[in-house]
Amino acid sequence: MIYEIIDVPQTTKVMFRTSVDPGSYIPSHLHRAIEIIYLLEGTLDVTVENQTTHYSQGDCILINANIVHSTRCTSLNKAILLQIPIEFARLYLPNIQQLLFVLDKNPTDPIRQTKLEIFKNTLIQMQITNDIKPEGFLLRFNSLLFELLFQLLHNFSIKVFHSDSKQRTKDLERLNTILDYITQNYKHSISLDEIADIACLQTGYFCRFFKKNMGVTFLEYQNELRLSHIYQDIISTNDTIHDILERHGFVNYKLFRRMFFQHFNATPTQVRKDYRNH
Repeated sequence: MIYEIIDVPQTTKVMFRTSVDPGSYIPSHLHRAIEIIYLLEGTLDVTVENQTTHYSQGDCILINANIVHSTRCTSLNKAILLQIPIEFARLYLPNIQQLLFVLDKNPTDPIRQTKLEIFKNTLIQMQITNDIKPEGFLLRFNSLLFELLFQLLHNFSIKVFHSDSKQRTKDLERLNTILDYITQNYKHSISLDEIADIACLQTGYFCRFFKKNMGVTFLEYQNELRLSHIYQDIISTNDTIHDILERHGFVNYKLFRRMFFQHFNATPTQVRKDYRNH
């Protein structure tokens, strides 16, 4: 699901885990949750609205809800991953629609450095609690979660004003329908008329709508999604490249090689070899 549905436990109401990623490419997507990634080992490239940032061990990343982003991990990394559904956050931050959360990558101000270190330490304490699950786990975990929300509100938020939030909500619902359909049917060639009909839009308007919201054309997005599945199969199976491409509906081999090299700076064979040698 590229418009990601966050699967949260009923106890904590948030998704929290220690993630070990051997290698992945997640194309542009969005979800109704604030996403926080604290890199404990390795590196990660994150693209938010067409701007790519390289993160390494010790960096903390925050992606606001309903923001288009993609991630690329070309070697093993380990991270704390926290996703706070917007519906849950709104219970305690009723004006959350007017808040933008920002974590500086390398703050130079000593006060902001200290605040960021306290934020990271809270995530570590949540990880320890989640791993050990002591008696009274929920009391401890939730106290840390609310402390984190308090820090976000007071140390890392900026007030913004959205002039037409109703239209934005409508656009996001339409985008959700489009992305869900592509996710379910990406293996075959989806025509512009077909997807425009799913979106209940005229073809020309659909093209403009999709490019405006996703930053790429519909055809580019289809190929990006296929590429993400192909990359996963390259590092996790012994299947031939030809069979993998056919499985995921990427029929233009020349375009595939060009796209693959642009994303990973290597050929599929090199990526598979490097992954096996690690």
